[in-house]
Amino acid sequence: MANIKRIDIHPMMSQAVSHAGTIYLSGQVAWNSREKDVAEQTREILSRIDNLLGKAGTSKQYLLSASIWLSNIADFDSMNQTWTAWVDQDHPPARATVEAKLAFPDLKVEIQVIAAMPFNMGED
Repeated sequence: MANIKRIDIHPMMSQAVSHAGTIYLSGQVAWNSREKDVAEQTREILSRIDNLLGKAGTSKQYLLSASIWLSNIADFDSMNQTWTAWVDQDHPPARATVEAKLAFPDLKVEIQVIAAMPFNMGED
């Protein structure tokens, strides 16, 4: 049987799932700063990502890929400045950023990442 670990399970989804040394985070949004600008929403999301990666036993140093959805592509530079200040410059992930309609009109950004486990903590 596959060794699958689910973190912060909710009725419709888990916030993170690990399997075979890879951590998959669900798309993260800024529930607490929904009325704020894209930079503040991005900061909240990146803090959530740090927290979930920590619960899974890894960190942003081990990011493999990131998918970013912006409700308005004009917010790209502001989001990107916040992202660049956060991301590990020596270990940047593969990344895609697109404009998309998000689930709620006051959400400006959603970020989903995939990360590896450190070798000494990986699953079989």
